[in-house]
Amino acid sequence: MKMDEQELIGRIQAGDESAFAEIVHLYKDKIVNFLYQMTGDYQRAVDLSQETFLRVYFKADKYKPFAPFSSWVYAIASNLAKTDLKKRYRMNQVPLDDFQYSVEVSTPSDETADSGLARNLREALDGLSPRYRIPVVLKDMEGYSQEEIARIIHRPIGTVKARISRGRAMLKRQLEKATKENLTFQKREILDGRY
Repeated sequence: MKMDEQELIGRIQAGDESAFAEIVHLYKDKIVNFLYQMTGDYQRAVDLSQETFLRVYFKADKYKPFAPFSSWVYAIASNLAKTDLKKRYRMNQVPLDDFQYSVEVSTPSDETADSGLARNLREALDGLSPRYRIPVVLKDMEGYSQEEIARIIHRPIGTVKARISRGRAMLKRQLEKATKENLTFQKREILDGRY
């Protein structure tokens, strides 16, 4: 841990709001980006990051400097993201009888700017359970080492390695499936004369 962060935490524990503002400044963009990768919703990521920093401020006295401060902040954000994902999953479970049946057909001309690989990756990430998504995002998108991830999610290094490996394999399968489906769709359009 950097000495300046350790000093900032000490000042936050003493009630110094300017030290808290400095911590927010140092971590805000990183935490919002991490939470966006977890939730797929920018506004939700901003809300969860605010909740993360509120917890950092009000629970600063519980921080113990045996691990890097960043691990503690990411652990708080990770736990909030998991809770949010579980809550959203429960809210999204609706009986099939409640659905109005309608079909939307989209063509490549309707596609938004977030298409292709980026869209497929977002959908594949959204399909991963948090147990795999969190380690993969921390490793491949945030650049944390496996040891740091183990501290953040409070799991043994072997578990972290396994979850990263399985998560990557699941992402690969989903992306391959999406690519095949996209190619089949394009071939069908070519044969139908749409192109």
